[in-house]
Amino acid sequence: MKDLNTKRRLSYETLTPELNQRIIEEKEGCTFVSFATGDRDAIRRHPRTSDIASVVRTPYIRDIDKILHCPYYNRYSDKTQVFSFYKNDDITRRALHVQLVSRIARTIGKCLNLNLDLIEAIALGHDIGHTPFGHAGEKYLDEIYYSYTKRHFSHNIHSVRVLDKIYPLNISLQTLSGIASHDGELELKEYKPKALTSFEEFDSQIEACYVDKANVRKLVPSTLEGCVMRICDIIAYLGKDRQDAKRARDLDIGMFSDTAIGVENAEIINNLMVNIIQNSYGKDYIMLDQKHFDALKTAKEENYRLIYLCPKNQELLDSTVKVMMKNVYERLLADLENENLDSPIFSHHIKYINESPYEREIPYEKEEKNQIVVDYIASMTDDYFVDLHQHLFPDSNLHIEYKSYFD
Repeated sequence: MKDLNTKRRLSYETLTPELNQRIIEEKEGCTFVSFATGDRDAIRRHPRTSDIASVVRTPYIRDIDKILHCPYYNRYSDKTQVFSFYKNDDITRRALHVQLVSRIARTIGKCLNLNLDLIEAIALGHDIGHTPFGHAGEKYLDEIYYSYTKRHFSHNIHSVRVLDKIYPLNISLQTLSGIASHDGELELKEYKPKALTSFEEFDSQIEACYVDKANVRKLVPSTLEGCVMRICDIIAYLGKDRQDAKRARDLDIGMFSDTAIGVENAEIINNLMVNIIQNSYGKDYIMLDQKHFDALKTAKEENYRLIYLCPKNQELLDSTVKVMMKNVYERLLADLENENLDSPIFSHHIKYINESPYEREIPYEKEEKNQIVVDYIASMTDDYFVDLHQHLFPDSNLHIEYKSYFD
């Protein structure tokens, strides 16, 4: 570890001169090897005339547009990325995170001659099913849902549900596969896609994740674009979370090890991008060398120890949000079962979804009641959740104390 007061010079790696020149020559001469997913490869669940691709709106551009205009996309802006309970415009919310993932992944993808539209679609959609209050909220909702149904909640699987079931947007199989398998908590030295050719196979994989959460980590992206996005999910949060921790709790960057990828956000992003391109160009897989992979693992472990598993923050979440979520879940479920049409689950959720013009196999309100409650809670922003709890339980002594701009 560096002394907390030690100043260090940032270190930025570059491609080897040989690979740099090779890329220039192959791109100028159009002689590069490409493992990009072709636009013609796009598979949709329903062969709708309105989804036929054109020169202007190619298949994955259509996916991007569908995701951007999905009613839940706006809600990224008030969902916790890592830090809850802070009124601070300089701390990352989930909306910025998905943009950072998209930007980093497209930078790598452009150099590797991949399909940038597919990368962007996966990146922008990958967290749209995330709960309020980040991974803590996801954990609490999973525990409650499982206690009632013996089925699991995972935000990446729920992102697929948002874009494929709650809003039947007819998103391509390639995009949905990348979203489902984006697990940014599992770092790998090598990412190699696994072919997926039908929605029948995909639906079977998704159902297995509801039954056994361990199956989520067995999912493999079906495209090289999905593989790039998966590693970029880690790259995007690794250094940015350190910046946010410094702003939120005066956590000094000198507390982290100075490894091959660096310490600061800019170094980490640059050095991992360069190493991935250096080791993956012209190949049908994405790879880090051993030194950089070890550094990535070290950096991630330190983030967990110093940031994510901070006892003080966990205790606060457990004593407030966990209890509040159970209360809200049980009240909403009872309102559904008792057909209390004045309840927000009818007026704010079911009515809102039914206002969308998309065709459904069954009316949304006829779906399993626990699933409807889960859909509603997962869709909430942090502030909406807090206000809903106050609305449902006006006499409760549970409340969230936000850290002000001026504290």
